[in-house]
Amino acid sequence: MSATDGTTNQAQTPEEIEAEIELKREQLAGTIDALATKLDVKSQAQAKVAGVKADARANPDLVAAGAAVVAMVVTALLLRSRG
Repeated sequence: MSATDGTTNQAQTPEEIEAEIELKREQLAGTIDALATKLDVKSQAQAKVAGVKADARANPDLVAAGAAVVAMVVTALLLRSRG
């Protein structure tokens, strides 16, 4: 390793070098997976929809109240446009 990363510049065995390379590969793979997850907009949207559906199932009264508000707004708009 170099002295710039805070370690001393000691001679390493080939096994130590291979172990270090494998560790770096695993770290890089984890970083790439995290970036791929963040960039997958479709999966994020599907997860959000699933969360909203779960909330709707958990709070049916809230869904009914929301539907009632939408119905009242639509009715008010229809009556206003006729008048």
